[in-house]
Amino acid sequence: MSSANERNPVLLVHGIFRQAGVFNRMSPYLSKLGWSVYALNMTLSDANLGLDHLAEEVAAYIDKTFGPKQPIDLVGLSMGGLVSRYYLQRLGGIERVQRFITISTPHNGTSMAYLLPQPTCIQMRPGSAFIDALNEDAAMLERVNFTSIWTPWDFIILPAHSSRMPVGKEVKVQVFAHAGMVISVKSLQAVAEALKEPVKPHHQLVRIPEPQKLPPNGNNI
Repeated sequence: MSSANERNPVLLVHGIFRQAGVFNRMSPYLSKLGWSVYALNMTLSDANLGLDHLAEEVAAYIDKTFGPKQPIDLVGLSMGGLVSRYYLQRLGGIERVQRFITISTPHNGTSMAYLLPQPTCIQMRPGSAFIDALNEDAAMLERVNFTSIWTPWDFIILPAHSSRMPVGKEVKVQVFAHAGMVISVKSLQAVAEALKEPVKPHHQLVRIPEPQKLPPNGNNI
């Protein structure tokens, strides 16, 4: 069985209108601390692909990159946290993800999503069918080590406390602005601490050798 001190590979999932490069500070930070860090570029050219379809891209990337019995840890930034939640709660990811961390994710929607009419934005509006459906069974996230990291100074997630969840662990950091959450030392330290937490005993999986890293192509950073 995997012990609490062994480190899973970490997959970073970016937010809307961004790609894996947004983690150009977080990825080397975690790598230096000993984690194998991966990221993917989701299809987000015009925000017309729904969050559920983006979650399918995440699932496909995970199936292609890691062995079927390889446990992983997942970090979702902003919209990427909702995409990751759909993967866990609807696509079977709950069976292999051991630590799940969201950073400034609009778990209860954001009023900023009313500014654009694209499907991705509609799903992120407060009270949307997508948000409500995920929150109806959010309790299943208790099966993993779930941590929500947020800042009261977030001007993209409105209101900022929309990033709070009634399940898991909450970490509030005093970081100015949404963009700062992926580069601030406070945020990076919070992510690292969450990744170090011992896995819940009932969710320990058999560990197999980690696959060889992909060549540098934007998918493994």
